Amino acid sequence: MKQAAKAVACLLASIVTASTTSADAPAATPDSRPNIIFMMSDDHAYQAISAYGSQLIDTPNIDQLAAEGMRFTQATVANAICAPSRATILTGKHSHVNGKVDNVQPFDDSQTTFPQLLQRAGYQTAMFGKLHFGNNPKGVDDFMILPGQGEYINPDFITPTGTQRLEGYVTDLITDVTINWLDKKRDKSKPFFLAYLHKAPHRPWWPRADKFAKYYGKKFPLPPTLMDDYEGRGTAAKTAEMRLLDHMRYSHDSKIKPQTYLGMNKVEPPIAPSSWGFDDPYTKRVTAEQRAAYEPTLEKINRDFEENWPTMTDAEKVEWKYQRYMQDYLATIESVDENVGRLMDYLKAQGLDKNTVIVYTSDNGFFLGEHGWFDKRFAYRESMQVPLIIRWPNAIKPGEVSDALVQNIDYAPTFLQLANQPIPEDMHGQSLLPLLAPGARTGTWARDALYYHYYAYPAIHMVKRHYAITTHQYKLIHFYYDIDEWELYDLEKDPDELNNVYLNPAYAPVVKKLKQQLATLRESYVDSPALDKHYIEKTKDAQREEWEEVKTK
Repeated sequence: MKQAAKAVACLLASIVTASTTSADAPAATPDSRPNIIFMMSDDHAYQAISAYGSQLIDTPNIDQLAAEGMRFTQATVANAICAPSRATILTGKHSHVNGKVDNVQPFDDSQTTFPQLLQRAGYQTAMFGKLHFGNNPKGVDDFMILPGQGEYINPDFITPTGTQRLEGYVTDLITDVTINWLDKKRDKSKPFFLAYLHKAPHRPWWPRADKFAKYYGKKFPLPPTLMDDYEGRGTAAKTAEMRLLDHMRYSHDSKIKPQTYLGMNKVEPPIAPSSWGFDDPYTKRVTAEQRAAYEPTLEKINRDFEENWPTMTDAEKVEWKYQRYMQDYLATIESVDENVGRLMDYLKAQGLDKNTVIVYTSDNGFFLGEHGWFDKRFAYRESMQVPLIIRWPNAIKPGEVSDALVQNIDYAPTFLQLANQPIPEDMHGQSLLPLLAPGARTGTWARDALYYHYYAYPAIHMVKRHYAITTHQYKLIHFYYDIDEWELYDLEKDPDELNNVYLNPAYAPVVKKLKQQLATLRESYVDSPALDKHYIEKTKDAQREEWEEVKTK
């Protein structure tokens, strides 16, 4: 590890020198530490990035980041749900320590976050887009953040001077305000940290009108496990409420207007119009011009549903919902990719890319029809694994790929080390710089297992509470609270996690070893059965109330 530390120190020194002395670089500033731009989308599955082998969509601008930097193939989150993931990123700590275990519990803003530490260290800091909690992010000099989940069309933004509504599409607008800050508000004498945080592709998926029209009617390959019957899995997989057929909402998700559904003969048990959620955000926010752009595609969707849905088999209905899901989800991602390209074009035109570390990731993974599901939450691969790409000219060799077991607890320590700042001892994560430093990649990453813990149950999607340990070869999951079940997956033989081998006698030595490792991990992160019980009592009623409220909307 001393060798890794030395290599990192040399790396930082050499990059500062290279970035400020090249012929086409801007003049050296009084502080030449690298700038940092943290790009994060919401629920962007690695399966929807062509650099990760996606057969669903081309993402040329995100791919370019990977071609010019390092792509991580085993990056994960510690709790796959929106606000807890963001709290983990800000604090560098697992959910049970930072306290933001679900979307309901408030974030304790007395905690120190890495933007505060960067700000104290002389960085100018800014945040634009979706934070998800709070209205005055600490340690940020300038911000425009969406309230809560935010809206896709004509969104409101919380700013230091109040709330304002901007007309347009949210992905474009976040990029507009980001480039405006870089161009007109940035203090060129300071290094900066910029959080560029997209709402897309969070549910419900409202693409920009032109993308909505472009993607409607496209057909996408079906995932092999789309019709999964969950044989070989336990109670949690069988009872989760995120199946396309049963739980994807017709209006909220598939864009079926209530009058279309209610005007048809009983093709389903009737649902109260108030539960459709179609009027918000679409009909209450669009201008007449925007409505005119969306309506032709909406009419096509509704006509197709009305004519074909009543005669479909259940399997055909699953495929229909899957295609509608992919059309809208992927259309929102095309806008994200184009806007990443816009921002990178600006940075390159200004010469800002040369001494700027670019990180692209997502707050969670997402199921794109695998196992018949949408959403995330589980410790299964599609949920907890995220894209992670780091571009750093003169430091990272273009096209590098790492299979190191890294996690979102590692971002804060990485940013602090980039700024030549000490990493607080109470942070759980490790700096990723040893993985980026030339000559320090082999044998410099000590982590051989990842810890995961999900708390939001009983709640929306009804994914049971569980914690897990993941290594390169195995994953051991313990579901608890109202069940006591274990699952073990051999990731080399069963990458789709279809066959629970926990009770297979041949794996008994593996189970014993992993349980010991899991106990050690929990102890090292100060997690415990007592804390499990604490958060059950603290959160169960609030989560149930939230779920009941969601079901009536």
